[in-house]
Amino acid sequence: MKVKFYAPSYKRPQKSITQINYPFVKLIVRESEAEEYLKNGNDIEIVPDSAQGNLCRIRNYILNNYFDADCIILLDDDCKGIYRWEKQNKVKFDAEMLMEFSESMSVLCNDWGFKFWGLNCIPDKGAYREHTPFGTLQYIGGPFQAHLKNDIRYDEDLPLKEDYDITLQHIKKHNGCLRVNYAFYDVKQAEQSGGCATYRNLQKEKEQFELLQKKWGSNVISQDKKSKRSYDFNPILKIPLKGV
Repeated sequence: MKVKFYAPSYKRPQKSITQINYPFVKLIVRESEAEEYLKNGNDIEIVPDSAQGNLCRIRNYILNNYFDADCIILLDDDCKGIYRWEKQNKVKFDAEMLMEFSESMSVLCNDWGFKFWGLNCIPDKGAYREHTPFGTLQYIGGPFQAHLKNDIRYDEDLPLKEDYDITLQHIKKHNGCLRVNYAFYDVKQAEQSGGCATYRNLQKEKEQFELLQKKWGSNVISQDKKSKRSYDFNPILKIPLKGV
């Protein structure tokens, strides 16, 4: 399968760490910021300013205008690396390994009848499921999402909960999605400015959670009552289907 990688980037013109690790990843940058990105040595695709606005809008723009491969993988622009567990060893994918892995997982995803796959969102060894290397009803986080050709798109009303929503969209339509539990990403979420950080705050997170819950129902979307935070940013998914 032919696989292409894109990373939307907004107000982060410094050299992308994702691109340093994986040079085949193209940054998607709005026209008004392109010059600054190029000065810092980034390899970019330039899109109209109107394509930006929130994360969902630019991701949909990419899916609608750059889908000339069997699979498009969307990454964060601040990915420190993609890793896998081999017994007790944490192994980082180099560029060649990541491409081969992505091609193989895209084939597997298609063979299982799914159109969407991703990685474990937790880097801790305790989340590595030796006896369940793959999941079919699990959340697929925004920092690494792989799309085979399909007509599902991100909900632009949910720019802070888009990954939960699109996971549920795929499960509803295709009865599942593929999550590779033995591989994971390491990103700088909430560590730097730009990107979603420009409009993320407690009130907005709460509003987004409530909107997501209203869309899918409280039986599917629930709040983590054990969380010690004032409000849980990450919903719990309860999928009423058989699977892992």
